Amino acid sequence: MTLFIEIKNLRVGFNGIDVLKGINLDVEEGELLGILGKSGAGKSVFMHVLRGAEVFDDISGNVIYHLSRCSKCGLIERPSKAGTACPRCNSSLEKLDADFAKLPMHDPLRRDITRRIAIMLQRTFALYGDEKVIVNVMNALQEIGELGPDAINKAADLIDQVKLSNRIMHIARELSGGEKQRVVLARQLVKNPILLLADEPTGTLDPRTAEIVHEVILNATRNYRMSLIITSHLPKVIEELSHRAIWLDEGRIIKIGASRDIASSFMKEVGEIGVQEKAEIGKPIVRVCNLKKTYISLDRGIVRAVDDICFEINEGEIFGLIGLSGAGKTITSKIVSGLLRPTSGTIEVRIGDDWVDMTQLGADKKGRATRYIGVLHQEYSLYPHSTVLNNLTESISLELPPELGRRKAIQILMAVGFTEKKANEILTKMPDELSVGEKHRVAMSQVLIKEPEIIILDEPTGSMDPATKMEVARSILRARKELGETFIIVSHDMDFVAQVCDRVALMHLGRIVEIGDTATVLSRISKKGAAVEAASVEAG
Repeated sequence: MTLFIEIKNLRVGFNGIDVLKGINLDVEEGELLGILGKSGAGKSVFMHVLRGAEVFDDISGNVIYHLSRCSKCGLIERPSKAGTACPRCNSSLEKLDADFAKLPMHDPLRRDITRRIAIMLQRTFALYGDEKVIVNVMNALQEIGELGPDAINKAADLIDQVKLSNRIMHIARELSGGEKQRVVLARQLVKNPILLLADEPTGTLDPRTAEIVHEVILNATRNYRMSLIITSHLPKVIEELSHRAIWLDEGRIIKIGASRDIASSFMKEVGEIGVQEKAEIGKPIVRVCNLKKTYISLDRGIVRAVDDICFEINEGEIFGLIGLSGAGKTITSKIVSGLLRPTSGTIEVRIGDDWVDMTQLGADKKGRATRYIGVLHQEYSLYPHSTVLNNLTESISLELPPELGRRKAIQILMAVGFTEKKANEILTKMPDELSVGEKHRVAMSQVLIKEPEIIILDEPTGSMDPATKMEVARSILRARKELGETFIIVSHDMDFVAQVCDRVALMHLGRIVEIGDTATVLSRISKKGAAVEAASVEAG
């Protein structure tokens, strides 16, 4: 094996706090390396340092890329190519070492190296949303000056490689999350990369879609003979996609070894959620009947996003909407919350003893119910320049006397799992001082403090590690117990759903194909999530 990346005593700090502490690691050419760690462990910062496209004001140590470079045209190649002919101009490739911890940001060498590094970031698609898939890939070719007469064929070949030839003329914004990630990869493969950095590339995808993306990534590493460094909150993903793994904790490597061993050790640290007290479930609070949502797409014609569904949700229940990407889960939740109007059908929400028709506009109609419905979107964000206390009061226009605002904030923070001491401590903190799990609980508190009766959570676990997911699961269960709220959870994360939901509705192609208690419905879904579609067909 040939040494590719050599990291020695790497330290990175922000605002006087070290995020990476004394990282020492060697990566071989062609290696598939996984990185596991809880939220806040430093995984994403580590990946951004390796990417080399950002300035870090407080960095020390070494991040040395061992490469080869053409003496004439400057082409960057793998280290094993040193001494061979340049594939571009036939001159000699010479050995080159470049330290990203020391190399100035505007040095042309850094730019040349980063051009051979592909990147897939979590929740960031960076596509031309209104352009077709083929145009997105052709734009990437144009960006590197390769828009010649054969460009369209090159673009089509790349789209074939990521198994998306059936979407070549689709508009990017109309693709599912997994399809968008594959377009991102196709655009990155334009570079003919020698390294792929994948930071939680499938964290927000359902299991079956994630498997497709994982397969595409592995095929790309083989076809391009790339090295791969991948982070994931799922130990199983690290085990399947990497040869070797590191366990990163609070900025330090605490264990390194075979991926299976690291994944097993990491899971032992996560623990179980524990046995929950049986909740008291009340009368129906949401009624949906013959609900449809249809829209017109230039590429796909008539799309039946929600296709004649009926269900009820009971007061105090945690109800899940599950299924593959594009099944209609999020659109259904938006109709329930009042953000979207259905094409037809009825949706009613009970306020007190009165049923409110959500299809009727007006402050005394739909508006009467929406004030009691809270929504925490998948892409939630806290106000970055406000303290936690202000995020829970002034920033959301909650007009309370200061002392009452503080008291209510502490009460809500305790309801989602903070101790009274911890709740008092974080009130003066800024959002960037919180862990991912803490941010999520504060964001949920932002919704709860407005005293809603129904709370809708869209993919609440996102790309969280197992320990943080457990933290969020406990916060939902505790909030239900303390405040008696009704929750609607949109999720593809079956493990999480199994932990928190009383009942679930399995959706497929806009329809509910099965509804019932969580254990019964999930028993129809295989551990890999590949049988979701089979369950849909059987039930339909």
